[in-house]
Amino acid sequence: MSVPPPLFILGSPRSFTSLICAMLGQHPEAYGMPELNLFITDTLEQLSERMKGMRQFQMHGLLRTVAQLYAGEQTIASVEMARRWILTRMNKTTGEVYVELCRKVAPLRIVDKSPAYSTKLEILNRMRENFPNAYYLHLIRHPRTQGKSIINIADGLMAILANSIDYSTDPPTVDPQISWYKMQCNILDFLSTIPHQRQMCLRGEEMLSNPRLYFEKICNWLNLSWDDSIYEIMLHPENSPYACLGPYGAQLGNDPNFLKSPGYRASTIKPSHLEGPLPWRPDNKGFMPEVIKMAREFGYE
Repeated sequence: MSVPPPLFILGSPRSFTSLICAMLGQHPEAYGMPELNLFITDTLEQLSERMKGMRQFQMHGLLRTVAQLYAGEQTIASVEMARRWILTRMNKTTGEVYVELCRKVAPLRIVDKSPAYSTKLEILNRMRENFPNAYYLHLIRHPRTQGKSIINIADGLMAILANSIDYSTDPPTVDPQISWYKMQCNILDFLSTIPHQRQMCLRGEEMLSNPRLYFEKICNWLNLSWDDSIYEIMLHPENSPYACLGPYGAQLGNDPNFLKSPGYRASTIKPSHLEGPLPWRPDNKGFMPEVIKMAREFGYE
C-alpha cells in the first residue's frame, strides 16, 4: 500500500512550527501530528532508551498519536495501551514505525514538525532515506524574537537542553542564537540534497500575517485542494485532537505555550532588528557576525 509522502516542517523551536503544523493539519486531506521525534534514532528501542529521565517528555507526542489513532481517544488508559504498542515494536526501525503510522492515516497526508530533527544532519538524512519523496517546509523566525521566546520557557531550559551555551564567558552564558544558527546550517545543508520542487522556505512572521496567501501557496505546492471553506477550516488549529494538554503520562508532545493557547489570532507581526545588544546576555553583546549574515540572507534586517 503506497502512502502519501509526508510533509516535514523544519525549523528551530519557537518558530511558529506548532501553530502552522496544526493549521495545515486541519486540511481535510492532511493529518497534523504532534512531535513524533521518531527519526532521532535508528530503532524504536534506541529511541525509548534515549528518551528517559528529563527527556521522557519527548515521547509524549508518539504516545498521544498512538492512543488517538488506535483507541480513538487520549486517556490514561489509552496512553498505557500506547506504551504496550511501542513495547511490541522495539525490534522495528523508526522508519518502519513511521510507515505504519502513515498507513494508519492514509489517504491523509502526515504533517510533522519535530524541531529535534534539525539538531543533527544524520537525523535529517535518516528521514530522506526512509521517505525519498517527502516534502520539506523550512520555517524561519527572526533570531531575536525566537531567542526571546526560547529564554522565556522554563528559564531557558530548552536552550540548555540544546547545548546553546557560550562557554567563552565566566560563567557560561545561555544564548539561543547558537542553536538557531546551528539548526539553520543543518537545514540548509540538508535541503541542498533535496530537489527544489519538494522544498519551500518561508518566514513565519509573513506567513501568519497573511495566511490566506501562503496557505494557498503551500496547498498548490502539495497538490492539496483549496477553496474558501478549506481555508476557514485551517484557521481553527484548536480543533486538532492534539491542540491541548494530554492525559497524565503524556501531557505534552508539542510546544507548551501552543498547547495552552492553540488558536490562531490574526495580527501583523512586527519585524525585529539584528543590530544592538541581546536582552538575554548580561554582557550586552549582540548577534555573532555569522548569525547576522545568515539572517540577512533570509531577508531579515
